[in-house]
Amino acid sequence: MSTMAMPQPTASEAAVRYLITNYSPKGNKVGWLMMASILVEAWDLYSIAFVLIFIKEQFNPDPLMLGLAAAGTQGGALIGALLGGWLSDKIGRRVMFLVTMVLFIVLALAQAFVPNVFWLVVIRFLLGVPLGSDISTGYTYIMESMAKGEREVMGNRWQFMFAVGEVLTIGVIVIFLLLDINHETLWRVTLGLGALPALIILIMRHDVPETAVWLVQKGRYREAKQVAREMFNDDLAMLPDHDVEVPKVSTRDFLADLKKDPIRWRATIYGWIACFAQASEFSTFAFYLPVLFVMVGVSSVLGINLVTMALFSFAAVSGWVGPLLTPKIGHRGISIAGFSIVLVSLLVAAFALYTDNKILLPFAAAAMLWGHYWDASNCMTIPTMVAKPKYRGTASGFAYMFVKLPSFLAIFLFPSLFAAIGQANATLFVAIFPLIGLLAAIFILPEVYGYEND
Repeated sequence: MSTMAMPQPTASEAAVRYLITNYSPKGNKVGWLMMASILVEAWDLYSIAFVLIFIKEQFNPDPLMLGLAAAGTQGGALIGALLGGWLSDKIGRRVMFLVTMVLFIVLALAQAFVPNVFWLVVIRFLLGVPLGSDISTGYTYIMESMAKGEREVMGNRWQFMFAVGEVLTIGVIVIFLLLDINHETLWRVTLGLGALPALIILIMRHDVPETAVWLVQKGRYREAKQVAREMFNDDLAMLPDHDVEVPKVSTRDFLADLKKDPIRWRATIYGWIACFAQASEFSTFAFYLPVLFVMVGVSSVLGINLVTMALFSFAAVSGWVGPLLTPKIGHRGISIAGFSIVLVSLLVAAFALYTDNKILLPFAAAAMLWGHYWDASNCMTIPTMVAKPKYRGTASGFAYMFVKLPSFLAIFLFPSLFAAIGQANATLFVAIFPLIGLLAAIFILPEVYGYEND
């Protein structure tokens, strides 16, 4: 009886497998540096929610233009996610995360000087492109610079960083309100301030090297060896000391490659569904919490900002706890728990709105945010982690597309839904999204914590 010999891995394949298996915890520093850019995105994506009232006060735009001003960045990020992920695989992770920060600094400052709402919409749409690109590139870098298990905990912290960014944004606005700053100055300075953390991150990222995995995939062995020596004290002895030509990878093969492995395929499908569900639940109910609180008379403008800041501070705790629990209960556990909490919380919030219970509503919102920061924690981590390294940027960008598309549509259209069917019915409608996410976590997602892929 004859046996067929298994094909021996090439030097490149052996090096990639070795790097993925033996990454040092030293990658934590790089991981936090990539996560820090989410502060920038959180500042810009959600600061607009707290200053829309002042923009409307000054320019008095029609609802369509006001909605586009709020959602424009999400629309640009949809393009940036796809383009940035693809370019990250083509020209490298390092080039992309430096370019995106430069573009963000310029565009964040530009939006502070717009003469009217039309130009605010244009600038915010352009601003979304580097924002969407940076998330997909950052996730790719994390998955290629940290040990298995640790990279998942770090990747799942993106919601914690979003919460921190949102709390900082609201805190600055509260200070401006207490100082009684002119409303036009307030919204312009608030939007333009996003350039400051972006500049700090750009300076800190300047000396971060390209990932060794990407360099190996491109046949740039000399640079890969140098990076591995600097980051992991390992010179990748299995590789020759000279560069080689490697076949170009076709992005069109990305989906076909996923379908070859049922675990990767199911995990990725779940990631896309979870991205869509969590973005929809947040960009409807949670994004418009300040507006909702005003509409039902929870408090004054200053009081509502303080309540919202307290809610997102509470959410930040959830964003920190969730990743720490992931090694204990797995990706399925954190997803099932998160979507379940959101589903119940939205039903309670709808009840509070139906019965005009102003006291119950903030508590329901707090519970919703706690669950959301769990169910959203791994929807980007999973598709990026299970993808093969040569498709990892594309996989991350493709997953982020499923975050940005519903975010754009929801932020743009949800005020119209509010007006058409009322706050209570609209909140009840939003409960559909965590229900979809919960069913996907139960019936589609395989447990992939610690998954290895070369």
